[in-house]
Amino acid sequence: VSFYCLLSLILPLLLTNCAYRLGSPEKTLPGGYKQITIPVFKNLTQEVGIEVSFTNAIIREFERSRIARVVDSNQAEGQLEGEIIGLQYVSSGSPSERSLPTGAVLNTSYNILVRVRMTLKRYSDKTILWQSEFGGERSYVAPNITAAGINTLNPLYNLSARRQNLDIVAGEVMAEAHNRLTENF
Repeated sequence: VSFYCLLSLILPLLLTNCAYRLGSPEKTLPGGYKQITIPVFKNLTQEVGIEVSFTNAIIREFERSRIARVVDSNQAEGQLEGEIIGLQYVSSGSPSERSLPTGAVLNTSYNILVRVRMTLKRYSDKTILWQSEFGGERSYVAPNITAAGINTLNPLYNLSARRQNLDIVAGEVMAEAHNRLTENF
């Protein structure tokens, strides 16, 4: 039997095998919904305003993927709710330079730790279709004191760096949440 004859017999069997598919499977939301509403996340932390970053990040993920449209509540089949349930800043430092008081420690970096809970509910009867928690973290460099005699830091730099890094963490955590929410196993 020639190679081409054998290949013509085996190839149809490989292509019609139902256990495997070529390419990635189609992603959908639980319940197959195509229109969801996403209210502003609840912020259970002391950090004011971060709920907007997380809400906008998950909306961007759905706009990018087009798996479901984000619509007003009067058109929605499902509602995706989010809660920021934990936020922690951990600083690490080094012993002071000679120009600083004895025993002073300079923070050299900060680590942001975030926990978010996501819940997808059917809009009509509020039945929970999916729920999960996600965590993320990111480090950033603290402002540096470089000149002797300077003993204050620019608080605007630290606030700006904190907000920029929170936005990055929000994007990363919501990308993971979107991927897990839309996986079909």
